[in-house]
Amino acid sequence: MAATVLPTVPPPRVAPEEDAYAAWYGRVLGWTVTGGPPVQLVTGIGFDVLELPSDAGTGLLRRPVATGPVAVMGRRMRFLVAPGSAEELDGLLEWLEWGGVALDLAALGAGGRITAPAPPGLPPGGTPRGAAVWLRPPEQGCEALLPTLPGPGRAAGAARGPDLVRLVAAAATECHRARLGRRTNGVRQPLAFS
Repeated sequence: MAATVLPTVPPPRVAPEEDAYAAWYGRVLGWTVTGGPPVQLVTGIGFDVLELPSDAGTGLLRRPVATGPVAVMGRRMRFLVAPGSAEELDGLLEWLEWGGVALDLAALGAGGRITAPAPPGLPPGGTPRGAAVWLRPPEQGCEALLPTLPGPGRAAGAARGPDLVRLVAAAATECHRARLGRRTNGVRQPLAFS
């Protein structure tokens, strides 16, 4: 009597665009990717992420503050900043006198990850609503221009990239404005200063 051979089940197939995403991020930018689908970008190595509500992020993009690459996913906007910046967020907010204020401003650093948006120039493959997309896409070598704290003896923005302190200050202000705007039934009120 012959033994019955059970058919093996092949592993799940990865969508072709997922392979293209991972290859582009790894080959072109040299960024660490993991998981999938969807492909995830690992934070804390080439970049950290400053994350805030998209209405606050839209206000931040209108300001004359230098930023690096910017992505949006659903109702959250993600600003790429220099590695190590996530560790500085709480201290910066305290120093800027935003400590204790509910801002809905967070940072992702070492051990974090974000969903990889469709790389620029590659078809998004019918990107579903709410999927991650680049508003300001990254370019090869962009890590050298990510917002960072100035080092000892260097002026802000002189050696590396835009000033992280200015970006966090503007982000905190826009998060606060957006929160106040949401509290007034979606009608954005101008801030009154005495």
